[in-house]
Amino acid sequence: MKTKPIMDDKSGKLILVPILAVLFVTIGYQYICPAGGHSCPLKNGDAPRGVSLLSVGYQDGDDFADQDLEDDSPAKLPSQFNFTQRDLDRRVEFNMKGDDVIVFLHIQKTGGTTFGRHLVRNIRLEQPCDCKAGQKKCTCHRPGKDESWLFSRFSTGWSCGLHADWTELTNCVPVIMDKKEVQRNKRNFYYITMLRDPVSRYLSEWKHVQRGATWKTALHMCDGRSPTQDELPTCYDGEDWSGVTLSDFMRCSSNLANNRQVRMLSDLSLVGCYNLSSMNESQRDHILLSSAMNNLKNMAFYGLTEFQRKTQYLFERTFSLRFISPFTQINSTRAANVDLSEPVRRRIEELNFLDVQLYEYAKDLFLQRFQFSRQRERREVRLKRREERRWIRERQQAGRQSPAQKDNTDFVGTTEDYTSQVARW
Repeated sequence: MKTKPIMDDKSGKLILVPILAVLFVTIGYQYICPAGGHSCPLKNGDAPRGVSLLSVGYQDGDDFADQDLEDDSPAKLPSQFNFTQRDLDRRVEFNMKGDDVIVFLHIQKTGGTTFGRHLVRNIRLEQPCDCKAGQKKCTCHRPGKDESWLFSRFSTGWSCGLHADWTELTNCVPVIMDKKEVQRNKRNFYYITMLRDPVSRYLSEWKHVQRGATWKTALHMCDGRSPTQDELPTCYDGEDWSGVTLSDFMRCSSNLANNRQVRMLSDLSLVGCYNLSSMNESQRDHILLSSAMNNLKNMAFYGLTEFQRKTQYLFERTFSLRFISPFTQINSTRAANVDLSEPVRRRIEELNFLDVQLYEYAKDLFLQRFQFSRQRERREVRLKRREERRWIRERQQAGRQSPAQKDNTDFVGTTEDYTSQVARW
């Protein structure tokens, strides 16, 4: 009679176990796949799988955590350009202690100010840049030397002119560096820049000019001289163009905001600088675009304003430098808040048709480089893990040897001649 309650107690426990299991699974499912979520891999019968960083839209939360490291060949991004491996592999052996210099080509309204501050304040360095409160420029010297490794607005100032372009910098930087620093060895210059979606960049420049910016002190040097008033007429009378409407901004044919990115990245000496009468317009446009694409491709690095974290990742992989804090993606800008009609947007794209083509090319190459670098990183991690596993196996096998085997090994090792020992070491 006393066994019955025991049996009932066991039955109750047996019933309780599956109930608790169901509750545990239910709670776990709600944690992994919250109500209203659309990203759960277990819904709609989908099997869980790894997600490539390039298979989804960019998000500010991308932290480049290693994913799909065992996948040798993730889906290749389609490209309309025939890039070679040399075009995609931009890792350089930057020697900060030697003769290498990073030159930052700062194009207006591309996020260059933010990126420039990252360069002087946010890189983990043996000798950090010396940035004093109240001063715009920082001193970025090589470790133990009174020499600069960075040529930029926030390190050397506008030494080659306000927002100097590719034509100006390539002719000016070596001369300026030689004047500032006596150096016998030849320097290696690594040019970098930032690009931005042409429509957004154009609107941002309009809003900036509307608030009173002019950049009228820019030199625009080309073939040893600045352009004449006839070659580059101003768009406004007076001190600035404050309060300009978008219609008036677009109406000025000599507005340097038009196709600014192509102009600042091309070799202007190929088209007679700012002399528009040196060749017909279509020929000039073709030469400028081709030159800008070629110069951009051959730069050590460039980033895109719309892809901040990918920009950070590629810079770090290119120069083997690390930033202290992650870049942040800010999509709420003055340009983003401009309410554009479709006709106005099309007109801006027409005015910047060269920049539109350049950005399409730049974005394609940028994402191809990102994927190439990620694939190489996966391979490196995979090989490192294999080497670690092999080392562990060898250690384990050595630990399982009998004392007699160990003594024999030691005896053989001590009787080998010196030459074989050197070869082994």
